[in-house]
Amino acid sequence: MKTYLFACIHNAGRSQMAAAWFNQLADPLQARGVSAGTEPGPRVHSEVLQAMREIGIDLSRAVPRKLTAELAAGASMLITMGCGEACPVVAGLRREDWPLDDPKGKPVARVREIREEIRARIAGLVAREGLGKPVPFTLPPG
Repeated sequence: MKTYLFACIHNAGRSQMAAAWFNQLADPLQARGVSAGTEPGPRVHSEVLQAMREIGIDLSRAVPRKLTAELAAGASMLITMGCGEACPVVAGLRREDWPLDDPKGKPVARVREIREEIRARIAGLVAREGLGKPVPFTLPPG
């Protein structure tokens, strides 16, 4: 089981959406997405909750958590979104940085755009890493 770690500053927006999309799109038998922040906020931003709820993903029980070196060390890959130098460096850990707008305080229309940009990036990551959900086998009619 591979773990993909998505990190931002407050773990209340971008990284929460990224982990949720990852867990929606990737094969759960191969990989899971988790999120964390360098300075976790008290809760997921309300505009993020609303934008994700619109597409059927409920983040109301998600709780921001601290990004630690130990958490990063257990990951297969670290994807950062705005935490820059505050994100831990773990020798040998693959890392990508995705420059994404922080959705905090943005109008819901902009949060939707950020949500869809994150979905597209996650879909690309899942495809590149070969982590897509298996296609169910069905017999042709007849």
